[in-house]
Amino acid sequence: MDLKEAVKKIHWLGHDAIRIDGSTVVQVDPFQISVTKPADLIMISHDHFDHNSPEDVAKIQKKDSVIVTDAASAKKLKGEIKVVAPGATLSVKGVEIEVGPAYNTNKDFHPKAAGMLSFVFKVDGVRYYHAGDTDFIPEMKRLDVDIAFLPVSGTYVMTADEAVQAAKAINPKIAIPMHYGAIVGSEDDAKKFKKALEGQIEVVILQKET
Repeated sequence: MDLKEAVKKIHWLGHDAIRIDGSTVVQVDPFQISVTKPADLIMISHDHFDHNSPEDVAKIQKKDSVIVTDAASAKKLKGEIKVVAPGATLSVKGVEIEVGPAYNTNKDFHPKAAGMLSFVFKVDGVRYYHAGDTDFIPEMKRLDVDIAFLPVSGTYVMTADEAVQAAKAINPKIAIPMHYGAIVGSEDDAKKFKKALEGQIEVVILQKET
C-alpha cells in the first residue's frame, strides 16, 4: 500500500490511542475515546490506567475481537485474550505482530523488569511501530518499519528531543508523534519534534478524531 494512502487510514484518538482502518481494524491503547468503531484486533501496551482502560476496550470490542496484551493488563479484560511478553511473535486476524519492550532509562515509571510492551505490526503490507510508554532504548536501532508512533511529551516518556534521536535511530519513512494533549504534553511537543526532523524524516501530526 502507498504510504500516503496508509496515513489516511490512521486515526489518532488522543494520547496513545491509535486506530488503523485496514482490512483488519486495529486499535492500540484506547483511552477516553469518543469514536467507537469496532476493532478486530486490540493491543494494550501495559497496565496503566491511561493505556489499559477496560471501559474503553468495551466500547470497541466485538464478540470476535482479539486482545493482545501483557499478563497484568489481561487480568482486567474480558474476551479472547492472547497474553504476550517482549520477544513474542504471533499472527492475529491476518496481522503479523512482533512484541517488543517499552521502558524508561532515566526514571522509574516504566521499569524494564515490568515487561511493558511495544508492538511492530503489519497491516496490508505496511509495517507500523507503536512504541508504548518508553524512552529512547537500544532495541529501537534494530527496527525496520514504515510508520512509527513515538511518544514526545516527556515526564513519563521521552521528550520531543529524545524522540528525535529515537526517530533517527529507527529511520521510519514516516514518524507520528503521540502521548500528548491528555495527561501531559501539548501539541507544541509534536511541533518541536516535527521541526527538528525537517528534511530528514517525514513527520505527520494527526488531528485528534472526536
